[in-house]
Amino acid sequence: MIDPKLTAASQPAPAACGICRLHEDADAIARWQIHRQGAWILRHHPLPAPLGGWLLLDAVRHLGGPAEFNPVEAAGFGPMVQRSSALVRQLTGCERVYAIAFGEGARHLHLHLIPRHAADPATEAWQVADLYRQVAAGVRPAAAAAAVQALVERARELTAAWR
Repeated sequence: MIDPKLTAASQPAPAACGICRLHEDADAIARWQIHRQGAWILRHHPLPAPLGGWLLLDAVRHLGGPAEFNPVEAAGFGPMVQRSSALVRQLTGCERVYAIAFGEGARHLHLHLIPRHAADPATEAWQVADLYRQVAAGVRPAAAAAAVQALVERARELTAAWR
């Protein structure tokens, strides 16, 4: 039996939730959102982006993770992860796509879809966390803003027909 609390259309979002605030920020959505479908928002990592093509799949509703999905979210999650991961590969030419969700920095489900390039050791397994920290600390350069914007525009073209 499904817990009726999990079938609610929405949960109150804490005022401190950065993902909820981002979803309400028209400028951020216009800049980073690639596609919105049902319970999901696909967006590029904002600047400074550790890698071009580092996408995030956000739950529209404020929730902590898959254990809190309602039936609609549960049914749509797999197909959106598959399509979004395939999009990362198409945009970047990477060999693999890592899907990682911790939810400690923002307790709102946002699945990181990270391109793994065999020729770039910085994208290998847990080294990608070091890459993220190095870019955040200014030790390593972020992806070029113009290249990220071009990827966002291309991704929007490719996802325009998604239903």
